[in-house]
Amino acid sequence: MKSPGMNPVLLLAWTLVLGVRLLAEEPHYEPLALGSPAPDFHLPGVDGKTHSLAEYAGSPVLAIVFTCNHCPTAQAYEERLKQLVVDYAARGVALVAISPNSPAAVRLDELGYTDLGDDLADMKLRAEQRHYNFPYLFDGDTESVSIQYGPAATPHVFIFDKERKLRFRGRIDDSERPDLVKHQDTRAALDALLAEKLPEVAETKVFGCSTKWAYKAGSGKAWREKVNQEPVTLEAASGEALRALRENKGSGKARLINVWATWCGPCVAEFDELIETNLRFRQRDFELVTVAAQFPDEKEDVEKFLKKHHSGVRNLLFADTDKYKMAEALDPEWNGALPHTLLVAPDGKILYRHTGDLDFLELRRRIVPALDAIKPWPAK
Repeated sequence: MKSPGMNPVLLLAWTLVLGVRLLAEEPHYEPLALGSPAPDFHLPGVDGKTHSLAEYAGSPVLAIVFTCNHCPTAQAYEERLKQLVVDYAARGVALVAISPNSPAAVRLDELGYTDLGDDLADMKLRAEQRHYNFPYLFDGDTESVSIQYGPAATPHVFIFDKERKLRFRGRIDDSERPDLVKHQDTRAALDALLAEKLPEVAETKVFGCSTKWAYKAGSGKAWREKVNQEPVTLEAASGEALRALRENKGSGKARLINVWATWCGPCVAEFDELIETNLRFRQRDFELVTVAAQFPDEKEDVEKFLKKHHSGVRNLLFADTDKYKMAEALDPEWNGALPHTLLVAPDGKILYRHTGDLDFLELRRRIVPALDAIKPWPAK
């Protein structure tokens, strides 16, 4: 029997089959057509209530904005969304934000500009921290509402008239940087509809992070499997090397140093999340270094643990048996208890020092501004 690759007819058939499979795995959701009625929704909000389309029936204009926590572009528009509410609420405009993203489809390396993910619990934290003045709803479990609206990216605006017909879909304005904005597209559409006119510009392109549809979770799993294959190494470090590590001269990076041991319960319990922290931020000016507070002849045990936990970062083991020298060299203010963690700026300034179990939300809230100080995201 001939191989399918040797028969042009069979090759074409295989190509079609594979194409159908790819289409089945990666559906494409078109944005709602202009003039369409607003699809109904019943979604949980950060306020603990369930919100529906009927709730906003008394508003002559309804703006539905698909946005999220993690996307830096979405973050750049947070204050502008809040200002839209301030400027238009009294004129009868209702603004509702919906997160369309499946949390399972957001890869760790897409979280480098945020302290929070896209699940409902994190949305509540974001809304509280940033003082949102609009409903913020979660559609990430089923995405059934988002599929009907078809947001291409975050943010993506859909504006409906008093008949709840779609009259505008597109961007908030034309630049993430407020000082570069030339076209206030959403404001222009709102003004027109409030004047009972159709917007002169009814549709624009959008720019931002692509919507994290649930089918993208497979890509995330493949990425993680690839990451787990990265080599794991362990090197001996002298006291001088540890002092240089803390001084952080010349790296140009925010350096997170974690001192741990295989026999330390809290160290072991938090190690995987420590590695995930690295995967979040390593594409920015960030470096994680682990320091095993064990004897040199325990190297085999340390290596075994590091490989099991896929610690593809810079891993060190103190080269001396005197652990007090290690503590003095690394951090003279450290009392020796494990785990111990330092976040060091490129100029050697200690930005965060903590002994004991890590609060990873607090840690991320120290890391993000440290990275922004080194190289701000363009919209900030």
